[in-house]
Parts: sequence; structure tokens; C-alpha cells
Amino acid sequence: MASTPAVGRIPPHNDDAERAVLGAVLLSANAFSEVSEVLRKEDFYKSGHQVLFDAILMFHQEHSSQTIDLITITEFLRSKNLLDLSGGMSYIASLTSDVPTTANAVYYANIVRSHSLRRSLLELSGKLQQDVFDESQEIAYLLDEAERNMSDLQASSGTFTDKYQESSLLVNRTVDRLMERAKHGNTDGIKTGFAQLDEMTGGFQPAEFIVIGARPSVGKTAFAISMAIQIAIHHKIPAGFFSAEMTSMAIMERILAAESRVDSKRIRSAILRNQDMANIIDAASRIYEGKLYIQDTPNIKLMDLRSQARRMKRERDVKIIFIDYISLINPESQAQVPRHEQVAEISRSLKSLSRELNIPIVALSQVSRDAEGKEPNLANLRESGAVEQDADVVILLHRDRLAEVPSGERDTRSANGQSPQMIQGFPVQETKVILAKQRNGETGIITMGFQNQLVRFVELDRSSHTT
Repeated sequence: MASTPAVGRIPPHNDDAERAVLGAVLLSANAFSEVSEVLRKEDFYKSGHQVLFDAILMFHQEHSSQTIDLITITEFLRSKNLLDLSGGMSYIASLTSDVPTTANAVYYANIVRSHSLRRSLLELSGKLQQDVFDESQEIAYLLDEAERNMSDLQASSGTFTDKYQESSLLVNRTVDRLMERAKHGNTDGIKTGFAQLDEMTGGFQPAEFIVIGARPSVGKTAFAISMAIQIAIHHKIPAGFFSAEMTSMAIMERILAAESRVDSKRIRSAILRNQDMANIIDAASRIYEGKLYIQDTPNIKLMDLRSQARRMKRERDVKIIFIDYISLINPESQAQVPRHEQVAEISRSLKSLSRELNIPIVALSQVSRDAEGKEPNLANLRESGAVEQDADVVILLHRDRLAEVPSGERDTRSANGQSPQMIQGFPVQETKVILAKQRNGETGIITMGFQNQLVRFVELDRSSHTT
């Protein structure tokens, strides 16, 4: 390990707390069950204490019906040739005599755990210092690794969760949650604001990776922005929006058009009526009170995206993140790596990030030319089958090109020669929202409306057709 500012100093530890913990678990079965939820053998500084604690764990696993005491643990250690490594019989006997009270076992364990985390932090800083001087490593990689390691260390500072769980406990918690849902509705997922979609999905769930795919100009970004408006502005749930294609100002213009019901063409050209300005100012006040955070770095590097997502989660506690879109993320892979492998790397990383942050991540993706003029399917997701494999939910958008309504033309005929449906004075183009994959639920098709002039999606008064 490279030298650190703490060179020559003894790493943080508390010998008295370690002795008290070991003495308590030898004296009390209740103390052992509580302490084993807090500590691992690696949390002890002294190697002899590590050996003894690990032996106590093994004893309980192999002889669950027996009571542990000085005699039984000594014999167990001797049978495993571990007695000398743990300090010998006289040392183990001194542990039980030095315990002030077994009632404070968890308090002692937390002291041991705290010092263990300090040592881990010291080790991490030493490794980081060593890596910094290795110029063969990219700085972006070093920053991402440092942040990931810090995030892992922070996550490990609580009670361990990587334990098996008994079905008797799981079924009780599951039934309690089902009863809570029956009483108050499904509160686990982030509601999209579109009732039919929420009914089919239960909302976007924590740790889910959701992919929205469509051909260019069908409305992927508009669909994502429409959901972001509902979540962050109408319901004030913190949401992040990464755009590698549009500037944050361009996105805000779309949001203003959707919220103010002012034609986006007039907003772009600044040809506004008095009522338009009043509507925009009214919408701006609602947006100002919202909780939407936009990052618009073009060709954003994958590691930078992960870093910024962690920062949004840490500083703003975002509950969902939108990414527009997968193909514009720079994986920083070597140039000779095939594109489909680069996209697979991005997909795996985003799936991993959703689990790390425990929030849904919604990523937009283009579908291949094969889907032009017809309903897309999972096989049409562009450039990598890994996207389909990694995604928990895949939503595909499809609209008849003949039904396009140019901005500013209110009485354009639709594909069947009929005047298009109007909502709030603006024409609506029917768009199929195809729930093509849902790992934990049904699939099906919902018909929604796209208002080109407002660049937003709206619900239609129709039933969903599920399969």
C-alpha cells in the first residue's frame, strides 16, 4: 500500500470493545443473535479475535441446539486446531470475566463496527493515492471507482442485508404489504401520471431499468418529458433528466409549451399573444415549484453519467431518472470494440446503477429501420439484444406516419380522412404505447394521444387491451 498521512500510526480499533463483544456472545445467546446482525469477523482488528468470532459463528451453525460456553467453545476450537490462534483457553476465559454487562453487547458491537469502517476508509484512501500515481489509468475511471467504492462503503455502514430470510418472516411482511396496498393502493412505484399505464405497471418500481423505444420523430423524448412533468412538477417527486441530444433550455421550452398550452412553434419563434405570455408565466410558476433536475452534457461519458446520477440521488434524493438516450452515451470503450458490445456495456451499467441507487431508471432507445411503418417489437431495439435482456420493462411507441399533424395546422386530416380528435383546442394523434415486456407483470397495448403542437402526450378515453 502507498504511504498515507497516517503512516506509522496504529489503525483505528478499540481492544476493550472487541473483548467485551466476544465475552458477551460467550455468555448470552441473545447477545450473539443481536451482535451477528452487526458484525463480521473482518470487523475485528486483532487476528485472534477474528478467529474466535468466526469459530463462534461456526459453532452456532453446526451445533444450533447446544449452548455455547467456555468449555464447549474451547473443545470446538481444539477440534478445529484453532485454540492457539484464538489466544488459548486462559485468554478466552478472561474475556467472559471482563464483560461489564451483556445488555450492552450491541453498543460494544457498534463501536467495533465504527472502527472497522474507519480502517476501511483508510485502506480506500491509501489505494486511491496509489492509483493516482498510476498514469496508465484514466482519470475518469479513477473518479468513478472512487465514488463507487465510497458509495459501497457508505451502504455497508448499516446492518447487513445479505442474509438468507425465512419464509415465515417473508410471508408475514408480504401479506402486510398486500393489505397496505389494498387499503391505500400500490404506493411502491413512481406513478407516471398516465392512469392506464400505471394500472398495468403499478408505476415504475425501485431498482427497475425501463426502456422506451421508437423510431425517430415518433415522440420518445416527448413521452419521457410528459412523464417527468407529471412526476416532478405536478406531484413534486424529485426527478432527474439526462439529455445528450437537447439543451436544457430546449427541454424547458418543451415543458413550457406542454404546461402553458401554448403552441411550441410560437414559443420558438417568439411570436406570442398577450394571453400566451400570461399562460407561460402561470406555467412557469408551477415549474418553478417543481423538482426536476436537468443535465444536458452532449456525448456524456458513461462514468460521468453514473457520477452525476449518484450526486442527484445524494443531494436531491431523486426518485427516478430519465436518460435521453442510450445511443448518445459514450461508453469510453476502445474504438475497436464493436458497437453492439458498447451498447451492451451501457445497458448493463444502467441496470446496475438502478439497483445501486434503488430507483427506476428510464432510458430512451431508437428501434431499427426494420420497424419503419409497422409496430415495433423487442427484436427491433437497436444495436444490442442486451438492452432487451437487461430491461425490466420495455415500452415501444408506434404511430401511423400518415397521421402526422404539422405544428400550426389545426384542421389537418388524419390517415382515415376524418378530422383528428381535439383536446383543449389542439389536435391529437393516436399513438400506440406497447408494453412489450414487463418482467413482473402483464404486457399489452394502450392507445394514447400525441399533441404535436404542445409536444406532449395525453390520455384518451379508451380501455387498454392486454394480452
